[in-house]
Amino acid sequence: MWAGDAASRSLGIELVRVGPGSSQVSMVVRPDMINGWDVCHGGFLASLADSAFALACNSHGEVTVAAGFDIVFLESARLGDTLVATASERSTHGRNGIYDVTVSRTLGEGPSMIAEFRGRSRALNRQIAR
Repeated sequence: MWAGDAASRSLGIELVRVGPGSSQVSMVVRPDMINGWDVCHGGFLASLADSAFALACNSHGEVTVAAGFDIVFLESARLGDTLVATASERSTHGRNGIYDVTVSRTLGEGPSMIAEFRGRSRALNRQIAR
């Protein structure tokens, strides 16, 4: 799935790690991601979190898609910031799953939380081709 993800690649999103029900990706905020208020456009933060969510919910080997998500912006990201999105599985039941993703800015003294994302997934009852 990740190898074919042109959207994430075009945003400069890099895979840090993936494991059962979890993942971590990173992205540097570029000049073309800055809005009229001189901060990172929220859509790019949502895309970063969505990429982490996709990796985590597909980590069990079954094709899984997003059924929806919510995101809460807590702080602005700025030009040059390195952002890290960490996804974790909260619950699965049948074909449905709930995943939380924390988007943080990396700083010299430790991470600063930028956004919280909650994704809802739906498995499609077919295995990922390997």
